[in-house]
Amino acid sequence: MDESDHHQLHQADSLSGLSSILSTDDSRTSSSSGEIPASIRTESMKVSEAGRRKCVGRNNRSGLHWGLTSVIGRRMEMEDAIAVKPGLMSSRCNHVGGCTAPDSRTSGEISPVHFFAVYDGHGGSQVAKFCAERMHEVIAEEWGREGINGHDWQKRWEVAFSNGFLRTDNEVVSEAVATDMIGSTAVVLLLSGCQIIVSNCGDSRAVLFQRNKAIPLTVDQKPDRKDELMRIERDGGKVINWMGARVLGVLAMSRAIGDRYLRPWIIPVPEVSFTTRSDEDECVILASDGLWDVMTNEEVGQVACHLLRRHRRSSTTDNTPPAQIVANNLTEMAYGRNSSDNISVIVIDLKARKGHPQRQ
Repeated sequence: MDESDHHQLHQADSLSGLSSILSTDDSRTSSSSGEIPASIRTESMKVSEAGRRKCVGRNNRSGLHWGLTSVIGRRMEMEDAIAVKPGLMSSRCNHVGGCTAPDSRTSGEISPVHFFAVYDGHGGSQVAKFCAERMHEVIAEEWGREGINGHDWQKRWEVAFSNGFLRTDNEVVSEAVATDMIGSTAVVLLLSGCQIIVSNCGDSRAVLFQRNKAIPLTVDQKPDRKDELMRIERDGGKVINWMGARVLGVLAMSRAIGDRYLRPWIIPVPEVSFTTRSDEDECVILASDGLWDVMTNEEVGQVACHLLRRHRRSSTTDNTPPAQIVANNLTEMAYGRNSSDNISVIVIDLKARKGHPQRQ
């Protein structure tokens, strides 16, 4: 990060709480942003009314917009990594939980599945970078394996994620990506027209926001979480309180990719959640703990929903997407609250926009 970046982030120090952020427009140039265009949103133009009600994403004729930031913050090294893969996969609608009503004519239609992920490395950046380059490919390959085709759609995704995380973890070793002392969190989100599917290892987090209501899509895997503590102690490990609960006094999370020196207590086994999309959805945010350590889910939701509503009604001079404005503001606010970690944020705008598709 250069001096100008530090100067921009230090400006947030002067903000006195949420009210200052919410009352100030942001028109800075984006760190990275984009949209999933209508051209890859769906491969079928003939959709029944039943299908439209079930696949909320089909109503978004202008495509799906997103924004992201990833900054080093106050750390000496950048250990976070982000991956965004629009249209990573194509799947039948009934394989992603939609269009399954008996009278639906759309269950066999092909729907794109979009991939978003945040990886927060520790001990070094190697594992996080490897996950950002490889995890999406592995999960797509595992989904296509014949051995899991016989499961119902949710179980099939759970198996694909479980196998994908374990396989990526094994490749870290087999390809000598990093030493056994290095690891990374992994929060992965797959988005279809009707479902939000999240798979998580560690304490990065995904939260869905509906009209200022925060709906956690993940639960932080911390060593003092009751079920995780029981698992660790059952396997002969200890959780020691040293600047927070840590496995053997070292690692402040209980699951991760890598960290072989702390097996069997640190495991690469993800927890998976499924959430049906709704017309009430405003956005979903994935972020590393550089954000969540200094802001609550509710505070993040207040900022995100307020800015999205304001900027959807207007346009900035540089055509910055509203989702990118949210990502910029949240990053600045976390830094202004003295976040001591790298800060990585992905904001996905889920609100349907009616009208004609934007020109590409």
